[in-house]
Amino acid sequence: MNETAGRTGGTGRDDGLDARGAAAIVAQAGARARRELRVRRPVVFVVWGLVVLVSYGAMWLSARGQRPYTGPAWETLMLAFLLFVAAAAITANVVDAAAAGVRGRSELQRGIFCLALAAGFAALETEKQALWHAGASRPLVELLGESIPMLVAGLVFVASSALAARPDWPRLALGLWLLAVAAGGAWAGPVASLAVGALAGGGGILAMAVIEPRLRRA
Repeated sequence: MNETAGRTGGTGRDDGLDARGAAAIVAQAGARARRELRVRRPVVFVVWGLVVLVSYGAMWLSARGQRPYTGPAWETLMLAFLLFVAAAAITANVVDAAAAGVRGRSELQRGIFCLALAAGFAALETEKQALWHAGASRPLVELLGESIPMLVAGLVFVASSALAARPDWPRLALGLWLLAVAAGGAWAGPVASLAVGALAGGGGILAMAVIEPRLRRA
């Protein structure tokens, strides 16, 4: 009887130790993934900064001097689309490499984040087409289309900055900057707003690749 109770008690203690050990391993893996992602975050900033700089810059070069205004050339729109897809793929690879071995909650968070981006872009693009159908002028519709990526990215960065264990101030700052770029660029008109997006938007993201690691070490 006593031997049976001892074996049962020992098994219970072993199970408790195994559960605590597994929880510790998961916690360590999550902490390592967060450290890896912080280290690799400047790479993501550089990729997206270059994409915004090149895509918006190409659209601005194709649209400047148009009389009447007809919008960016379709080739530049296709280039922007392909660059954004490539940047999203690179970002996914960086995040997956940083979170290697971590499953569950982190995967769910990444899925929700990607879904928020896709849903935001789709909803705003639908609004753009609805404005066109309602009789809005081409410059107005194009201006909205140019502001959509900055607005969506800015809103997502600002909202997600509060979801971490502690406030992510660089992400909040970048989100507010992108919102300011989108709002300020709109006042410059459909052509000049592309230059604002390229220089202020892309340049701001590139600058964050340098600023963010310094803020983290401070």
